[in-house]
Amino acid sequence: MSASVHDDPLPPARVDEVSEGVYAYVQPDGSWWINNTGFLAGRRGVICVDACSTERRTRRLREAIGKVSGRPVTTLINTHHHGDHTFGNWLFPEATIVGHEGVRAQILAEGVPAYRAAWSAEVEWGAMELAPPFLTFTDRITVHSDDLRCEVRHVGHAAHTTNDSYVWIPERRVLFSGDLVFNGGTPFVLMGSVTGALDALDGLRALEAETIVPGHGEVCGPEVYDEVEGYLRFVLETARRGREAGLTPLDAARETDLGPWGGLLDAERIVGNLHRAYAELDGAPPGAPIDLAAAVLDMIAYNGGRPLSCLA
Repeated sequence: MSASVHDDPLPPARVDEVSEGVYAYVQPDGSWWINNTGFLAGRRGVICVDACSTERRTRRLREAIGKVSGRPVTTLINTHHHGDHTFGNWLFPEATIVGHEGVRAQILAEGVPAYRAAWSAEVEWGAMELAPPFLTFTDRITVHSDDLRCEVRHVGHAAHTTNDSYVWIPERRVLFSGDLVFNGGTPFVLMGSVTGALDALDGLRALEAETIVPGHGEVCGPEVYDEVEGYLRFVLETARRGREAGLTPLDAARETDLGPWGGLLDAERIVGNLHRAYAELDGAPPGAPIDLAAAVLDMIAYNGGRPLSCLA
């Protein structure tokens, strides 16, 4: 069983202007720890959506922003607490870091997570300093890039995590979805909820976005929702069958043909997703704590006992 299919070496990150003054920073190939960010370049400053996982990658993001705008990064928005979107926060010392109150709480609770050891030892994390959001909200907050309104909305329930938000620019029909959307990679809800992630997709559809900057993968349109939904429903059905057969999440994954989902990056996430789906079938509320270490160890077992691949 192989963790991921990569084109190695990976292509460099790039900046795509998805609307006037609105940019996606796309990092191929979008697999473990290789996320997308974005930014809005205004006359008085830059609003950035998420940081990167390593010092090197975040410094390159800052260099890319500097080539577009000579203005300071005044605001850094975190869509959720995961390290690929927040480890680089400390490299924006001039910015107001904004996030849901759950993002701040989770970053402070986890510190620098020990679970990084589950991935390839070759990852060059670089220096790390905790820098959680210091401007937090409970439901939503609005920021403006000049006159352009950007709505930062908490999903309202567990989905990818318990603290997901997205950035919606209604005037441009542009959505920065965070990890509520993966394009070309396996969706991951171990720390959130399978059913909650499906509900979140319904909420995103209602926005009628035309351009979506996913948390991982290429910029896309609303057709991506059907792909993510199809995979999540596959997880639920696999969990039901496995539970009825008395299989563990790992054994259920091993006995399941991933079919059309087998070509997605980081296919071993099926195991972590099944751990969450089993918990929900057993009556656990969405986002309730479960044994994350056991799930990660099972993903490694599914991967033939090898550390999970990461080219960040």
